[in-house]
Amino acid sequence: MIRVLLADDQTLVRAGFRSILEGEDDIEIVGEAGDGRTAVDLAARLRPRVVLMDIRMPVLDGLEATKRIVSDPNLSDVKVVILTTFDLDDYVYGAIKAGASGFLVKDTEPPELIHGVRVVARGDALLAPAVTRRLIAEFAARITEPPPAVELNLLTDREREVLELVAAGLSNEEIAERLVLSPATAKTHVSRILAKLGARDRAQLVVLAYESGLIRPGWLS
Repeated sequence: MIRVLLADDQTLVRAGFRSILEGEDDIEIVGEAGDGRTAVDLAARLRPRVVLMDIRMPVLDGLEATKRIVSDPNLSDVKVVILTTFDLDDYVYGAIKAGASGFLVKDTEPPELIHGVRVVARGDALLAPAVTRRLIAEFAARITEPPPAVELNLLTDREREVLELVAAGLSNEEIAERLVLSPATAKTHVSRILAKLGARDRAQLVVLAYESGLIRPGWLS
């Protein structure tokens, strides 16, 4: 069962998401928060698998709430999906940097919402290739100093190939098809990369792939 926490300051938005998600046999809404501070407190108490987090909320905004949740070592299994009015803005960039596993626009269709929750719950990033391209462009525009050292030498050649494809937004199944591997083998490679680089999830791998210099501006164009 996928345990979900809804965090949005609009009661009607939370009610709408609840009505959509509660109809699924594998999803359970365990709590609701109307501000960021409450979201952080409930995440710590209820330990949901996925938090649907509005980026703009009172008391504590979604960006700061996300930072606090993902930085808590006791909440390492909690995944945050950012809810935003626009498909990409400065807040979303900051949220991915803070450790969010992806984002959804608020007017997303019900099947996409349900799919998104399931994707993030199983450990994948909710980042389409087109979104990844724009995130990479944002990294390029914002980073003005040498990237931090990332131990890419810990990765095998095959793992580097897999990391590049993760950074392009490919799923395990798509990576397997591209590299002529079984999906299980692709998943094993991704798991090993996460462990070797100390990354929280696939969204963070996108950040690391660029900041390490493995992926450069224009690579995804």
